[in-house]
This record gives sequence, C-alpha cells and structure tokens, in this order.
Amino acid sequence: MMAVVEQSGTAPSGLRGGLRRIEGSLRPRLREFRSWWTRSLASWLPARVRDLFGLSPQRLLLRRHGNEFQLSLWRGDAERALAELPVPEAGVAEVDPLGSLLSPRIVEVPRWLVLPASAVLRRRLALPAAAGERLREVLGFEIDRQTPFTAAEVSYDARVLGRRGDDQLEAELVVVPKATLETALAGLGTLAPTLAGVDVADAGGQPLGVNLMTGAQGRLRGDPWRRRNLVLLLVAAAALFAGMWQMLANREAAADFFEQQVDEEVRQARGASLEKRQLVDLIEGGAFLQAARAGKPTMVEVMDELARRLPDDTYLEKLSVEGERILLIGLSREASALVGRLQGSPLWTDPALAGALQPDPRTRMDRFTLTAKLTTAPAKAQGDAAAREATDAAGGH
Repeated sequence: MMAVVEQSGTAPSGLRGGLRRIEGSLRPRLREFRSWWTRSLASWLPARVRDLFGLSPQRLLLRRHGNEFQLSLWRGDAERALAELPVPEAGVAEVDPLGSLLSPRIVEVPRWLVLPASAVLRRRLALPAAAGERLREVLGFEIDRQTPFTAAEVSYDARVLGRRGDDQLEAELVVVPKATLETALAGLGTLAPTLAGVDVADAGGQPLGVNLMTGAQGRLRGDPWRRRNLVLLLVAAAALFAGMWQMLANREAAADFFEQQVDEEVRQARGASLEKRQLVDLIEGGAFLQAARAGKPTMVEVMDELARRLPDDTYLEKLSVEGERILLIGLSREASALVGRLQGSPLWTDPALAGALQPDPRTRMDRFTLTAKLTTAPAKAQGDAAAREATDAAGGH
C-alpha cells in the first residue's frame, strides 16, 4: 500500500517537472521568435522610416584610447565614427560634456562604454534550454567554478550564443573585475555618470551586446524620440482609422450607386420584356390570322374546282363560304349525282345534300342544296409553323 501511495505521489510531481521544462524551453524560443519577427518586419522599411519610428536601436559608443576617447554612433548593425575627443577632467562643473558637441538628436542617445576584449574573461557553457529564462542568475552560480574570482569581486553578464538540437543551449559568461571596471569608469571623468551601460568588444571590435554595469552604476537615458514616436504613432493610427473609415464610406457609396444602377437595369429589363411579349403576341396573332387565311382555299380556287366538277346542265343560284362550311344552292338535271362528282376534291370533304330535291316545273330541273367542309388541316399546320417562325424572329431581335 505504501508503494502505491508513493508512486501516485511522485507521478504529479514528475508531470509538473516536465511541464516546467517544456515551459522553460518554449518561452525563450517564443521570445526569440518575436524579436526575429519584429526585426524582419522592420528590415522591409527604409532606414529613414525605421529611424523615424525608433525601430532601429541606437547607441553612442565610447572607446578609451590613452588620453582620448573615440565617439561613434551604432545604429542597427552599422557603426559610424563621429569624433575623437579628449577625456574630460574630473571635477569640471559641466553637466554634460557632450551637450555642446553633439546635435540635439544624438545627445540624448544612450551612451555605452566599450571595454577592450583583454579587460574581460569569457567562458562558453552548455546549459539546459530551461535555463534560458533566467540565464544571468544561473550563470551567476558558475562564476566561482569557471573563473578565479568570486561573484562579489566581479561584474558579469550572460548571453545566448545558440541552441542545440538536444534541448541544450550555448551560453557565454562575460566577467570583468570590479576594480577594472571602476578604473575604466573613473578614466571617463564627468562622462561616467552619463553612461547607460558597459559593453565589451569582440575580436572584430564590435560590441557583444552585454551590459557589465549594475543598476546602481548606470543612468537610464530614455530614447529622445520616444515622445515624438508616440505622437507619430498616434497620428498614424488616426490616419489609418480615417483612411479605413473613408474606404468603408466609399465602398458603401459605391454599393448604393451600384444598387441604383441594378434597379434601373431591372426596370429597363422588365419594360423590354413586356414590350417583347406584346410584340410576340402581335406577331403571333398576325401570323395566325395570315396562316388561317392561307390554310383555306381561296374563293377563286373553290369556284374553279366547282366549274370543273359540276356538269354543264347545272346552274348555281348561291355559293357561300362560312368558316369551314360551303353552301351550294342551284338547279340541275343530275342533282342526285352531284354528291359523287364533288367527292375526292382536295379543297373540301364530306359533300352531302341538305334536304330533299325539289322539282322546278318551270325549268324541269331539280332544286338542290349541297354542303361540304373545306379542307383546313394543312393550313393549320402551316399557320403553326408561321407562328413559330414569327416568335423566333421576335426573340432574335
């Protein structure tokens, strides 16, 4: 039972330890990614724009050479020499010895003393990635083992050189004896109180990026462009908001105008569709009437067909066509044979006597009344074809 309890008690602690290691490994990586991402975005901007918004870090570097010191401006990754000046004497009652020599824009740039590489002691160490969160404190415990000094005798700083694939990081411990540092600061005279930090030059003479000055020794100098950059940032934000609002207003106006155009086009389209429908109806009606007339035999054709089929002793008193019905009234000596003579004509069908034959004593002929039905089926098909052609023609226009 005790073994079970002990195992159950150690499991959460092991889990918490693993989570702490993961957090300690991810947090420095996220910080480095954010720094890299910011530098990458800023690199796309022109140098003047980066300087205007304070995106390029600036330092005023001081290097001691005998009784003179070299003054240079470090901006981003480039260094520009400014002047070589004599070291101000200690005790001179001048608030800022460089105030009358530098422009107002540069005089407020943070000032850093750059020590020579021979003045410091550097040690490379391999540490767990979780130590990157508190690297300086961790390396502070390594001073006694890695250097011949104690932690109280030196000023030190640490920096990350790189990361390994086995969850390890390469770090460097930079140590300078306090006596050496105090001597270097005293050699600057009245410039020492104006320093923001102390860096070390590498083999190529470039600053390493460490700060060997403790918080009590340094004077924090604010960015001279901080307020101006803040004002410019606010102005840029206001301009961006105004631009986006104007863009939105333009889009809304364009949308309203487009909607009006669409409504007008819809009204015109509806009017055109109505006119087209009316035109099609007129064309179809006219085509139907024309086809209806064309589908029926003409009166001349009917009379010609009757003249060829009726015998010579037959006389017509009345010939009328009402719709599809033909009415014949007349006298004939062969009235009973007229139905047979009229059959088989392509102009009519179903010839028949209407009523009985009536003898006429005056002419000694029989009075007859005949009816027939005009042939209109071909005419109707022709009318439908004409209507379709008219509709297609109207639709094409």
